[in-house]
Amino acid sequence: RNESLVYYVVRKNLKEIMPIIYTPTVGRACQLFGHIYRRSRGLYLSFEDKGHIRDILLNWPHKDARVIVVTDGGRILGLGDLGVNGMGIPIGKLSLYCAGAGIPPANTLPVSLDVGTNNVSLLDDDLYLGWSHRRLRGEAYFDFIEEFVEAVMEVFPDALLQWEDFRKNNAATLLERYRDRLLSFNDDIQGTGAVALSGVLAAMRRIDGDLSAQRVVIHGAGAAGLGICRQIRSAMDAAGGSECPVACLDSRGLLVDEVNISDGYKRDLAWPPAVAEKFGLGDPAHRQLEDVVERFKPTVLIGTSGQPGAFNREIVDSVMAGCDTPLILPFSNPTDFSEARPEEIIRWTDGRAMVATGSPFADVEYGGRRYRIGQGNNVFIFPGLGMGSLLSGASRVTDGMLTAASAALADQVTREEMDAGMLYPAVSRLREVTARVTVAVMIRAGIDGVGDKLEATEAERILAAATWSPEYPDYVPA
Repeated sequence: RNESLVYYVVRKNLKEIMPIIYTPTVGRACQLFGHIYRRSRGLYLSFEDKGHIRDILLNWPHKDARVIVVTDGGRILGLGDLGVNGMGIPIGKLSLYCAGAGIPPANTLPVSLDVGTNNVSLLDDDLYLGWSHRRLRGEAYFDFIEEFVEAVMEVFPDALLQWEDFRKNNAATLLERYRDRLLSFNDDIQGTGAVALSGVLAAMRRIDGDLSAQRVVIHGAGAAGLGICRQIRSAMDAAGGSECPVACLDSRGLLVDEVNISDGYKRDLAWPPAVAEKFGLGDPAHRQLEDVVERFKPTVLIGTSGQPGAFNREIVDSVMAGCDTPLILPFSNPTDFSEARPEEIIRWTDGRAMVATGSPFADVEYGGRRYRIGQGNNVFIFPGLGMGSLLSGASRVTDGMLTAASAALADQVTREEMDAGMLYPAVSRLREVTARVTVAVMIRAGIDGVGDKLEATEAERILAAATWSPEYPDYVPA
């Protein structure tokens, strides 16, 4: 209840508190949300409120909401449909906006769109806080979202909207539908893509490698896989292109555009059949992860599948057979969903693989050396991306702004951190890293023609003036 004290403690103890207000603890908190509920936080908009969303937003007590994080609870982390229990995610994300970017808490608004749930255990739970109906689909769902977006644009016209933890098809559809209508981005798609690209760029710094020469495999074709593929492809194109396309796999194997693909967005990830033939993957019966790794010989292996153990010893050995110093990123979270544990990868590769994870892991002792495991956490991207977009007066979030955020983050990994095995900065440095990302985004918004044209010194001055700090102001009697 004392926000100044809370955020003072958070900022001073980020390494210890981050796993509590974010992954992995936030996942468990969402699973138990209805059972540990004590007092309201954020705004709940139920489908039964349809026709009155504008009025409800007008009743929000803080009239200058600048950052809105919204979820419909459809896919919370790797835990599936948690309905309104997913409100823990917007609350946690906005806490990190406050701690990392210096957004005043009164300018944040967590929102849960209650469109039902298909989670039977929640529907049968007398303590479930939400609308006890099966999840909306189709036209009724998108009409409800449209009313919400229109209300936000009218009531909070200066706000940035961050879409969070929507199911993959809905996430992709909403991103494309609204990215040019209001200042918004999807953290699961674009934020994850940007943080993954940053890890690849940092790895290239470490080995003095050429991004366009890398062969990338992404195991998992949900929202995160989509974002990572798009962001890496875009960066490769900017670096001069690549002869090797990014390979994406879903639960059925390598995506190839030769059969009916049920999820429309996956066509953007699929190889043409001729490319699959070129790499010896023309037979649909032999397109599983082990086949792709053996024949495509990736230098970068990224996991967003939510399948623990997917990067087993055989897969890692096969990667090592085609690359002496591979980059392996088991990004699925929470921790128990990681495709492999860092200590396993380091042991199997005799310490040669570069490793970063999506969830926090302890240091690894191997071969007389201590390896620090960098966390490819979206918290390094979204606060700076959001803050930079707002302070630059951006009308929309461009691909260039995302790439600028990735590059700025990669540049913030110190030589000492790299020598210790890290590909991302220490979480304790979040505030300074976020400031660099924010400035990079502000400058790029002007270059892309969607925001004010700013030089670095001017962007830094604007950021310093706008940054909130958790301090008690001096009281001066009138």
